[in-house]
Amino acid sequence: MADKQILHMVTPLKHMSPFDVNMALDAGYDAVLTYTNVTLEEVAGLVQDAMFSRPPKRGARTAMFLGGKNAIVALDMLAAAKKAMVPPFAISLFADPGGSFTTAAAMVVCVEKILKEKKRRELRGLKVAVFGATGVVGFSSGVIAALEGADVTLVGYDGPARVGAAAKEIKARFAVDLRAADGSDDTKKSAILAQAEAALCTGRAGVRILSTAQLAAAPNLLVVGDVNAVPPAGVEGLEMTANGVELTPHGTLGIGPLAIGNVKYQTESGLFRRMIAAEKAVRFDFRDAFQFARELHG
Repeated sequence: MADKQILHMVTPLKHMSPFDVNMALDAGYDAVLTYTNVTLEEVAGLVQDAMFSRPPKRGARTAMFLGGKNAIVALDMLAAAKKAMVPPFAISLFADPGGSFTTAAAMVVCVEKILKEKKRRELRGLKVAVFGATGVVGFSSGVIAALEGADVTLVGYDGPARVGAAAKEIKARFAVDLRAADGSDDTKKSAILAQAEAALCTGRAGVRILSTAQLAAAPNLLVVGDVNAVPPAGVEGLEMTANGVELTPHGTLGIGPLAIGNVKYQTESGLFRRMIAAEKAVRFDFRDAFQFARELHG
């Protein structure tokens, strides 16, 4: 009898995401076990408990998913899990807190593809404003874009302090410089948008971030994407299924949440399937999600 594919899903939150549980089971895992309220200090013990129950040659058939709602916590948990490995024992690891790593990867890939196809531009050198950047999707989107050579500004809705701290954290961890900007009112958002060539809207569900008037007053804006699928739209006038639709007289293209969500779904599901198919233990974070999304849709 073949060994079962077992996925241990860990989160520091009260509940594991039902979305991620469904995704893992639909991807083909035989068993999914959830662990909630897990601290960073507990990760190593869980990894080793799962790892030592099977011989090394069967290690890839055991995996751990790291969830939550905080990118830094998930990355720290991933690092702790890697450190807990005792060669030749190893298990596969996949960090995707709140689905943010795969969502951010999908958003940046969708923007990249539309820019190449319709504007003959690439991410390198592109002036990108990330609205809602203190959230986990915004944080991850900003890092991915910056690592690809974009000129990224993180925009905070509640003043410069938190978004400035995020920019410092990103520089310390990933050695890329991102600007931080105060987007706490419409005037400030309009000034930021006027300098941007791409706008990534990653704010809370059901919150309007950009208006049609603000888009129309941003002549340099090539593309805008929104991940909010809960009305009202994060970008006024942007249909949920839009995928390169012109939104303004000067040709700003819009990408809606369902277009991004389709790529996100395929990316998360595909990475789960890649873990299941692996002969040796693999490890995935937002960089791997971006490269995989590019393979699928780039």
